[in-house]
Amino acid sequence: MEDRTQQEQASPTVQKRVRDSFDRQGLMAHLGARLTHIGPGRVHIVLPARPEMTQQHGYVHAGATSAIADSAGGYAALTLFDEDSEVLTVEYKINLLAPAAGDHLEAVGTVLKPGRTLTVCQLEVYGVHADGTRKLVANGQQTLIRVNRTAQ
Repeated sequence: MEDRTQQEQASPTVQKRVRDSFDRQGLMAHLGARLTHIGPGRVHIVLPARPEMTQQHGYVHAGATSAIADSAGGYAALTLFDEDSEVLTVEYKINLLAPAAGDHLEAVGTVLKPGRTLTVCQLEVYGVHADGTRKLVANGQQTLIRVNRTAQ
């Protein structure tokens, strides 16, 4: 049975807040990453595999892999914060488990422990091939801090 949190959608207000914030991220736009799921405490980000994203062996670079993982976790936490709060990464650790190969990468950030100040997330990145096969290529853990929202 599929985990219910993989299908559950955040409220339209939360989805808009997350999308608006994501759209302000120059790095995600530069990489060509896009949000594909926004649920309570869970966010998915897809990154197409393109030559500009590769390292010397043709795999997606660890920097791009970890960037989408970091953002997925941050936005997963943001889905649980009130509208006057923002999120910043305090630290994260990522294990690169296999070469990041596939048609695209999918980063999944999941809140493990929400808190008033600090939130801990699980990070997973999958290499997804055109035929739909998926392989876990990276996983990690992240600590985030809730900060007061600043004027935009």
